[in-house]
Amino acid sequence: MTCRLFSLAAVACLLAGPALAIDYPARKPGLWEIQTGEGGAATAKAPGQTIQQCIDAATDKAMREMGQGMGKDMCSKQDLRLEGVKLVIDSVCKIGPTTATSRAAMSGDFSSAYRVESKSTYSPPLMGRTEGTSVVDAKWVGPCKPGQKPGDMVMGNGMKMNMLDAMAKMPPRK
Repeated sequence: MTCRLFSLAAVACLLAGPALAIDYPARKPGLWEIQTGEGGAATAKAPGQTIQQCIDAATDKAMREMGQGMGKDMCSKQDLRLEGVKLVIDSVCKIGPTTATSRAAMSGDFSSAYRVESKSTYSPPLMGRTEGTSVVDAKWVGPCKPGQKPGDMVMGNGMKMNMLDAMAKMPPRK
């Protein structure tokens, strides 16, 4: 579970990292279904997780800005470039005493679907692992459900939270 949460946080940083010469595409407002997994496929050993997230333009921007801040605090390198139709990000980030060197490739139109594939190496090992891979597949499923507000997330286990509320409770960055 901890590794899965780290994967989600890492992907959030990658999706929301600093805009360089190429800007990250904004996602279409509405309800997104996001499937995460390690190594590209859910298995009994490493089951994937499905999250539903309601966003609007302001929420999407706030999450990108949060990721930018996390990237500035944690990463000594975050290089973004366009390779064909994919956005590729190479990063070097500190997670406690561990240095994570990662490459992520993002593809899709961000209006109906996108995919992020990432591979990382950890030195020294992170939670006993020297490397890890993750895949995020996201698709727009329509308008947010009645009663949902931008920032609302429903985790695979049914737990609900609002990202904007959670971000507001975080201590200010130094």
